[in-house]
Amino acid sequence: MNTRTTRAAACAAAVLVVALAGCKADVDVSGDGPSSGGRTSASAPADNNGNGGSGGDQGRAVSPLDNPDGTKPGLAAITSDADKQKARDLIAKVAVKGRGPKTGYARDEFGSAWTDSAKDVPLAHNGCDTRNDLLKRDGDDVHYRSGSKCVVSTMTFHDPYTGKTIHWTKTKATTVQIDHVMPLSYDWQMGAAHWSKDKRTDIANDPLNLLPADGPSNSSKGDSGPASWLPPSKQIRCSYVVRFAQVSLKYDLPVTAPDKKMMLSLCGG
Repeated sequence: MNTRTTRAAACAAAVLVVALAGCKADVDVSGDGPSSGGRTSASAPADNNGNGGSGGDQGRAVSPLDNPDGTKPGLAAITSDADKQKARDLIAKVAVKGRGPKTGYARDEFGSAWTDSAKDVPLAHNGCDTRNDLLKRDGDDVHYRSGSKCVVSTMTFHDPYTGKTIHWTKTKATTVQIDHVMPLSYDWQMGAAHWSKDKRTDIANDPLNLLPADGPSNSSKGDSGPASWLPPSKQIRCSYVVRFAQVSLKYDLPVTAPDKKMMLSLCGG
């Protein structure tokens, strides 16, 4: 057998071995996160964005009924009949009125974005901005920028709104956004237009009103109330509207009648 024939036979054999083994390249299609051999978790298959599938993994998430000040992580599902009754009792206390005008609304009416100087909310005045406080609260395997005890550079995040597991890096920051559960424009229309600047800064930076969430899902929300927008994950919707109600009650802000009706229905009412 000549040299050319030998090489051809070797190549054919190599191709056959690969085909029989079903080999394929392991790649991190998202480009996010430190390398882990390019493999995704077997329990959370990657989606087209390189993020983990839903898998029902809520990480360290806590039910809003057990987290009245918002300092504990995440948004665990409310599932028992007893807890759904507690949820409805809470929502029943929320006042109702129509939306006022949006005239005069601007984001800076609620203070500088993610300021650490809000007066009367948890986690303020700790030397870290609000966004990083929330990433630390809800993220797993959190790593910080070199030389910083505040700035989160990478983490694993179990998104409550979609159920996905996201391997997040600061270089792709918008893949995880911080949602104002009760949107600031909604707050403005429901009464915050008449508040002091300090009170508006509080609600904009209160961990009770803030949830890290999948970026595209959060972007689709706008200033909608529950009658117009809900998290894609159905199992979390009762918890979401309970958190909405908690913010409403803390800040004495009403919701619209359609929003309250939807809130009650999502918790079995």
